[in-house]
Amino acid sequence: MTVRRTVLAAALALAAGLSACATATPYQPNVAGQSASGGFSDQRLEADRYRVSFAGNTLTSRETVERYLLYRAAELTRQQGYDWFETADRRTDRTARTVVDADPFMRPGFGYGAGYGAWRPSWRYYGAGYGGWRSWDPYWGDPFFTSRAQMRTVQKFEATAEIVLHKGAKPSGDPRAYDAGEIMDSLGAGIQRPT
Repeated sequence: MTVRRTVLAAALALAAGLSACATATPYQPNVAGQSASGGFSDQRLEADRYRVSFAGNTLTSRETVERYLLYRAAELTRQQGYDWFETADRRTDRTARTVVDADPFMRPGFGYGAGYGAWRPSWRYYGAGYGGWRSWDPYWGDPFFTSRAQMRTVQKFEATAEIVLHKGAKPSGDPRAYDAGEIMDSLGAGIQRPT
């Protein structure tokens, strides 16, 4: 009976760990060792100037990263005792890489791995949509085998802004000026915090 409980506990722990890995970055500080990578960080540059950033993982959209950055800027403004902030500089960086997920059941029977040296089959085919004659090779996963592998682009976003904090009423007509309280009220419901 105890072996069964141990196996069940291990399975539940594994499932919890895998589900934690498959979540978008919540609104959290960016520190090592969290269940979901990424989060916000800020650095004080001057008495009333900060650099704020939010880094998302591969499951976090650009819109979410930019929304969380704006929310963090408003939250920091309020925490420092100010009423509104203006953005002096703002950018969003994108990191992307292409990943090929090969079909685990697709194992070429020819080529170096099969003990035939450098010999392996290759064929040519004609396709009007391909601009005439083309060759294909089962070892390298050419056109006839493209359905056997999946290519996907994995991307991450990180948004950064330099903000200047101010007290009093926000000036009207300045598109770089944000009322911290209004930002927190309007975005607060959509902020996903860690569980």
